[in-house]
Amino acid sequence: MHLLERAYAKGVTDIVGTIDNPLPYAGVKEGGLILFFSNILRFVFVIAGAYALINLILAGFAYMTAGGDTKALSKAWDKIWQTLLGLAIIAGSFVIAAIIGFILFKDPMFMLNPKIYGPSN
Repeated sequence: MHLLERAYAKGVTDIVGTIDNPLPYAGVKEGGLILFFSNILRFVFVIAGAYALINLILAGFAYMTAGGDTKALSKAWDKIWQTLLGLAIIAGSFVIAAIIGFILFKDPMFMLNPKIYGPSN
C-alpha cells in the first residue's frame, strides 16, 4: 500500500497542508486583472514623472548653457514648457478621475482602485 493510500485510510485528507500567498498586496489576497492593471497604470505614471524630471533638468541645463543664442534659448524654453505641460496633464488626469469617482461612486479613489463585485455564493 502506498503512503498516500495509507494516509487516506487513516482519514488524513490534507497531506500537504494549506499554502498561503507569501506576497499579499496590502492584505488583499486576490485582485486579479484589476489589480494588475492598476499597478501597471501607477508604474507608467512613475516612469512618466521620472522622465519629466530628467527632461526638465536637461532642458534647464540647455537653457543655462545657451550663451545668448536665441535659437538655443527658444528650443530649451519650448522643452521646459512641454515638460511642464506633460506633468500638468498627468496630474490633471488624477484630479479628473477623482472628481468622476466622487460624483458617480461617492469614492474619489474608485477610478484608481476599482472594485468589481461578482455573484455571491
